[in-house]
Amino acid sequence: MNKTYKIEVDCANCADLMEDAARKIAGVQSATVNFMTQKMSVEFAEGKDATSVMKDVVKACKRVEPDCEIFL
Repeated sequence: MNKTYKIEVDCANCADLMEDAARKIAGVQSATVNFMTQKMSVEFAEGKDATSVMKDVVKACKRVEPDCEIFL
């Protein structure tokens, strides 16, 4: 399952770091953060609950960039 979320991130480097952090979360098959469009696309592993996985993704991204916002 693939979902796209609106995000607020201040710089392209932070977007790259958030992307890397999201990819390391269990249940995430792939993640892409586009700084220009302010969107994050996440592909979830089969059988994983997107809502619970995204809670972990948000926590990981906040560790990288505390000011970022991901609108679930």
